Amino acid sequence: MDTNKRTGRYLVASVLAMAVLCVGVFFGVIQYVRGASDAALTRVGEIYMQEISHQVRLHFRTVVNLRLSQIQGVIWRTPPETARQDAAAARDRLVRSGQAIGFSTLALYSTAGGLDTLYGEPLTIEDADAFLAAMNRADPRITIGSDAAGQEYLVLGVSVGYPEGVGYPLNIEGECTALVAALPLATLNETLELEQGGSLVFSHIMRRNGDLVLVNTDLDTDNYYDWLCTGCTFDTGTGAEAAEALRQAVETGQDYSTVMRVEGVRRHIYCTALPDSDWTLITVMPYGPLDEIVSGLGERRTVVTLGGCALLLAALGIAFFGYWKLSGRQMRALRQAQAEAQRANQAKSEFLSNMSHDIRTPLNAIVGMTGIAAANLDDPDRVQDCLRKIHLSSRHLLGLINDVLDMSKIESGRLTLNIAPVSLRETMEALVSIVQPLVKAKRQNFDVVIRDITAERVLCDDVRLNQVLLNLLSNAVKFTPEAGRITVTLYQQPSPAGADRVCCHFLVQDTGIGMSEEFQRHIFDSFAREDNARVQKIEGTGLGMAITKYIVDAMQGRIRVDSRQGEGSTFHVTLDLACAGGEETDLQLPPWRVLVVDDNEDLRQSALQELDSLGVRAQAADSGPAAIEMAAARAAEGQGYQAVLLDWKMPGMDGIETARRLRDALGDQLPLLLVSAYDGSEIESEARAAGIRGFLGKPLFRSTLYHGLRRCLAADEPAPESREPEPSALEGRRLLVAEDNEINWEIAAELLGDLGFLVEHAEDGCRCVELFEASAPGYYDAILMDLRMPRMNGYEATRAIRASTRPDHGLPIIAMTADAFSEDVQKCLDCGMNAHVAKPLDLRELVRLLQKFIGAAD
Repeated sequence: MDTNKRTGRYLVASVLAMAVLCVGVFFGVIQYVRGASDAALTRVGEIYMQEISHQVRLHFRTVVNLRLSQIQGVIWRTPPETARQDAAAARDRLVRSGQAIGFSTLALYSTAGGLDTLYGEPLTIEDADAFLAAMNRADPRITIGSDAAGQEYLVLGVSVGYPEGVGYPLNIEGECTALVAALPLATLNETLELEQGGSLVFSHIMRRNGDLVLVNTDLDTDNYYDWLCTGCTFDTGTGAEAAEALRQAVETGQDYSTVMRVEGVRRHIYCTALPDSDWTLITVMPYGPLDEIVSGLGERRTVVTLGGCALLLAALGIAFFGYWKLSGRQMRALRQAQAEAQRANQAKSEFLSNMSHDIRTPLNAIVGMTGIAAANLDDPDRVQDCLRKIHLSSRHLLGLINDVLDMSKIESGRLTLNIAPVSLRETMEALVSIVQPLVKAKRQNFDVVIRDITAERVLCDDVRLNQVLLNLLSNAVKFTPEAGRITVTLYQQPSPAGADRVCCHFLVQDTGIGMSEEFQRHIFDSFAREDNARVQKIEGTGLGMAITKYIVDAMQGRIRVDSRQGEGSTFHVTLDLACAGGEETDLQLPPWRVLVVDDNEDLRQSALQELDSLGVRAQAADSGPAAIEMAAARAAEGQGYQAVLLDWKMPGMDGIETARRLRDALGDQLPLLLVSAYDGSEIESEARAAGIRGFLGKPLFRSTLYHGLRRCLAADEPAPESREPEPSALEGRRLLVAEDNEINWEIAAELLGDLGFLVEHAEDGCRCVELFEASAPGYYDAILMDLRMPRMNGYEATRAIRASTRPDHGLPIIAMTADAFSEDVQKCLDCGMNAHVAKPLDLRELVRLLQKFIGAAD
């Protein structure tokens, strides 16, 4: 019992002692915190005010520099040197330029301080001596001016003429020293956004003598120095001392900061000089709301303290309860973090599982087919089949690696865009040439439709745009059965961002297997593939659409999908792109009579629209028999067609058969052109025999139709585009291959040698430069350059060759490297290379580039 009493007394005494100690410590802490809070609040306010003033000052400088540059632009558009020849015309041009910008007044300023007003109200300039001195020193300057009605204006002056050159002729005495423009003073306040309704911070602008230029709160005087002396109080010092300190800071160009009280409310002011003027920016932040918060906290502390020991114990209980709740939240957060870590680990495991499956599938084919080929060396057909399957599996594995690398760059935020001028015509033509073999292999119907094209050249990342369109098209080919239809459509609309931009719409439509509504919501997720038997039989990683979506988002575009199972899918990509300029503007043809024959309504209307814009009188037929009937009727009327554009693949009577019938009916004089999105090399002989005079590849851009018809109907005029050499024309051409890897060199030498090229080897960049310098001019037709080589890399070797004084220093140099990202391509072009081919080598693409650049050099 005694022990319990002693324990109880000890507990009571301990609680009382703890309560007394806590109350005493609490009161001390309150006083300390209150003082520290006031000091911290003042210091934070000073830092905040300094940054706000800095931002406003920078904004002021930006606005003033913009206006000064506009005045300079007026001077550039009407140089003073030309004004001497026709002063009246020059003054008229100055007036029009100033009014177009929106200046209220524009005047010429003489070295004597006189204003020769070009238009607007005559002004009287404040601080005229300082303003004149700045103009005579050729310094830009801003000040205040007023008209006869007392309306104040912001006056800006830019030196022209004295002392550094020839000025404009004046209608007053003196020599021209500046061009002066004026805006209403209210414009400055609106432009700087100094009046921010409801904002805690506001600003004034003060002249050197204390007079206020702009006032953003009610003051009972127009002079800020006077207001400091009479309109506020200070915790330390007097208003007169503060005004004098501010005046000293203004005179020396230093910043000034202090805290005052206005009607009992603390205010923090921060003063800093504004550039190109004698003005000072005064930024003011009232502490009233903050003081109320701090004061309220202090009062609540006092009330809690006066509650006594009982409340102290309650507070300890509340603190314990709060700690318990906090611990509970921490435990929940810990469990949530654990769950997220488990999900991340599961996602990582799924990623590795997917990668293991997707990588092992083509590897298994490569290893297995290699073994089968080795076991059947005496069966050439079996070996050839194995090699074909090894090639297909290798391409699939390369595509998978490229997708994984792209996703890695996307997730790390390192995938960038290289914006450059791009020809949509060349992009679409290259796209068609890539897709042609895939479509042909599955005997699918393929069409390209363009319409309403106002800008063929735009600014974007050509590599990434091709990647987006190829991803969509390759999916369309994979998921569309044989004899299905795939259509690519490109059209343009005006951009809401301005006349210098255009909204490009790319549609990829197919009649394939389609997608469920559920899968469409997840199609752009990584590794997303619809779970059905038909899809699982088709190769794919599920990364292509995720990459496509990211690229489109990076281009600030949109991508939408509309699909129905069993009916097909439509992907719609919208990109708002800047126009690159350099368009062929003088695309006009004589009013030739042309007949367009195509079973596709969209293609017919697109061709008719483009031909009409060229000045051609075109009509359309939807089939071969209709075309024959129309052509015969026009010939009977004596108004026969001067050219016929025939689609190759039409149901019933195709383009070649239609050409034969037209030749039988109308003779050999009518020019016939075959139009197709397919590779026409296989049927060229048959087409020529049927009477086809020329070929046009889809898509039919305006420039494509213009040059094609000119070549056909105006044969006496030089063709604007030279044809690329045939592959046989490259036989015997000498290539220098810079490659440090012996296996890669052996592969390149074997493949290129089989095509008839003469190939020489340089084991690094230094040796490449040596061989080039030691050869006779024109000895090498092109150089294939690896990038990562010892002694001297490919970039350095290219720069060295381009810097040579030899006459052939501009020969084609093509990068041949495993560095395949878009930034690697751009880096190659920036150092002087002509093109880029990624390893493993796409021999078809390499030959195409060699044809292009060697042919251009010839």
